[in-house]
Amino acid sequence: MGNYVDGKVIVVTGAGGGFGRLVAQKTAALGARIVAADIDRDSLDETIRLIQGEEGVAEAVIADVTRLTQMRALAARAVDQFQAIDVIVNNAGVMPLAFYADHERAAEAWDHCIDVNFKGVLHGIAAVHDQMIQQGRGHVVNVSSIYGNYPVAGAGVYGATKAAVNVLSESLRQESQGRIKVTTIRPTGVPGTALGEGIINPAAINGILGANAPEFMEKAAAVFSENPPEEFSSPEKIGYFSLAPELLADQIVYAINQPWGVSISDVTVRAAGDSYLI
Repeated sequence: MGNYVDGKVIVVTGAGGGFGRLVAQKTAALGARIVAADIDRDSLDETIRLIQGEEGVAEAVIADVTRLTQMRALAARAVDQFQAIDVIVNNAGVMPLAFYADHERAAEAWDHCIDVNFKGVLHGIAAVHDQMIQQGRGHVVNVSSIYGNYPVAGAGVYGATKAAVNVLSESLRQESQGRIKVTTIRPTGVPGTALGEGIINPAAINGILGANAPEFMEKAAAVFSENPPEEFSSPEKIGYFSLAPELLADQIVYAINQPWGVSISDVTVRAAGDSYLI
């Protein structure tokens, strides 16, 4: 496959770590010009340092995806610096899994989840839409989740925000065919990121596991032990249990690395041996 990333201007939210940092690094290595956004200055500076250390081109912009004015300013900075926005990766997200019975301690986190996961993606789309239409082409990549596929106990609010991302993505695709490509990325669980740190009630993960919960816990203990068995820890094995963040980032990059006329619209990425039911 040719390199269709080289020269593109790519805006990445949540670029201070996790998938966002990895996608920024990997696309920069292919010749993209990166506008990396995050609310954490220190982590964002580290992303820029890593990219520039490999002779990549990257700009850092402090931006809160929950604030439309800041997202518009982010887009304006990209255009001022590079005269275009070819791709935006709406990656910033939080995952406050909790049951409705946890509402008192979860309420603030749920509000934040709606602001980041739902409004943040909407703001990202709105911020780049006119520029992409004016250019005559663009690509919006929205990071959703398998939790958005079907409702499960313990993920009512989080799952609803990711289902909303799916609807935002598909409606944008329908409205902008031939002008803006849209890709929805639906990852499975990726324990190697910090996303799980926002879980309010650890028991809430059982909703997506069902009867597989005991098997999941047993495999997780093995995989994250000092001597993980290769059958569960190696991506070369069909029983691979826990998807590494780098492997998900590779698939996001793959979706970006296509000719303008080819749109990979919906990608679910999971470890072949995971225990999730949806």
